[in-house]
Amino acid sequence: MSDQGKEVFRDSIGTIDDSGSRNFIYPKKPKGKFTNYRTYVSWVLLAMLLSAPFIKVNGNQFLLFNLGERKFNIFGFPFWPQDFYLLVISVLIGVVFIIVFTVIFGRIFCGWMCPQTIFLEMVFRKVEFAIEGDRHKQIKLSKQEWNAEKIRKKGLKWFVFFVISFIMANVFLAYFIGSDVLIQHIKDGPFVNLATFIKLLVFTGVFYFVFAWFREQACIIVCPYGRLQGVLLDNKSINVAYDYKRGESENGRKKFRKNEDRADLGHGDCIDCNQCVHVCPTGIDIRNGTQLECVNCTACIDACDEVMGKVGYDKGLIRYASEDNIAKGEKFKFTGRLKFYATVLLLLMGLLVSLLFIRQDVDATLVRLPGKMFYTEGKNIKNVYTFKVINKTIKNIENIELKLINHSGTIEMIGGNVTVKNQDLAEGTIFILIPKKDLKSSKEKIKIGVYSNGKLIETTITNFPGPIK
Repeated sequence: MSDQGKEVFRDSIGTIDDSGSRNFIYPKKPKGKFTNYRTYVSWVLLAMLLSAPFIKVNGNQFLLFNLGERKFNIFGFPFWPQDFYLLVISVLIGVVFIIVFTVIFGRIFCGWMCPQTIFLEMVFRKVEFAIEGDRHKQIKLSKQEWNAEKIRKKGLKWFVFFVISFIMANVFLAYFIGSDVLIQHIKDGPFVNLATFIKLLVFTGVFYFVFAWFREQACIIVCPYGRLQGVLLDNKSINVAYDYKRGESENGRKKFRKNEDRADLGHGDCIDCNQCVHVCPTGIDIRNGTQLECVNCTACIDACDEVMGKVGYDKGLIRYASEDNIAKGEKFKFTGRLKFYATVLLLLMGLLVSLLFIRQDVDATLVRLPGKMFYTEGKNIKNVYTFKVINKTIKNIENIELKLINHSGTIEMIGGNVTVKNQDLAEGTIFILIPKKDLKSSKEKIKIGVYSNGKLIETTITNFPGPIK
């Protein structure tokens, strides 16, 4: 391996030059089997991402993360702040799932499913190729003086980038304020809902900055996931990898010459064409081994396979493989670490499913009014409480009343019975009266039932202060 032992490439990143200035990457347009597969996957994911906030399931937005009003819909199921533990478990499942996939397949999530990669490579980069041309044309256009051609192409590209960013900002905002609200604000016009319009412009600016200028640096500099590779990966993890044993052989790489017996000369199959480098969207040389910047996009696999086919060599010089597979020819094994992660993942998924099944559609909270002492009213002890009933369903819950379950006594609801609209809450004040003889302690635990049209729909427990025994 001529350069394999040199670690100079790890001292810097491809997007920064020796002076510390930004080094723009102009990758060659990829083509091949894996690029086609990634394109099909990106179409599906883009369709899901752009349509999710506009899809309704039983009247609920498919995905909603309204932080201001504390309303969350996940796959059409409404979640309230009281269900926050379910959200935490879901996030943990997502983290463990990504860990399992990383241990097995390396950074495959980044190359195939990450929104940053999908939008950059499958949307913005394709627009750039269509307007400015492939790698060499882009480099030439960037270096030439500002003439009519450059102004026309750059201006058109930046305008299209802005339009795409604006559309993305609208969709992104729909996830947080709701698609119905967003559509209504659009109908009303920007000056009627100036706050929403300002948010749209801010999000548009952020997306434009990321995809028009910052680009792959978001993966290299900002995203912490790449740095986790050093912790999660081992010699058995499957990555986009260069087969250095086959590519380097004894005397390293060598330019291709027709009718030359490379085996006798001790040279490997790598003809040092640098196509794998030119096509890389993060500007690395995959032949240097696993690197932080690699997002497993497979562009180098397609480029190398195309070259190998042209010169008559076997494909797969760059392929999905583990270090042990390349060095020792070992196949993938389900290690003890993987079994542990998989067990944790299954347990968390089982816990989430169980909690979803026992999750109540109605949540009731009863809080004693602060600063108020108990009253003595004849033979009864009286306390005042505020109540809150949350309706998590898409139907109205009518004629709600509260009743004591484990004590005799009465509950007086100020204002009478209430109705809770779908995905809404109702609040009110009640007086609870319990005979003094039925109280066994100064802080009696009492159980309250929430009834709708005479049917018990929820129970809650609270303290009932009284005279000291």
